[in-house]
Amino acid sequence: MTKSDLVNKLAAANPQLMHREIERIVNVMFNEIMNALARGDRVELRGFGAFSLKKRDARKGRNPRTGESVSVDEKYVPYFKTGKLLRDRLNGIEE
Repeated sequence: MTKSDLVNKLAAANPQLMHREIERIVNVMFNEIMNALARGDRVELRGFGAFSLKKRDARKGRNPRTGESVSVDEKYVPYFKTGKLLRDRLNGIEE
């Protein structure tokens, strides 16, 4: 599902709202999640899951084309851990 698919699905389920309003709501939500992660905060959506950051230490890597050794700087990567409700639904367990 793409962001536009999500907006279209929400618009179909909420005909009282204008399409551009729903698009703005979705954009604000995603931007707030990105801003929170950029600040180093954790974002938890109960039942769905939690977004957080994981630190990857600096390391020596290898250029696959030349085989040359290169240094890779430390970096932070986004991490998503599913919530129990989502995990159960994916495994066919309904509550």
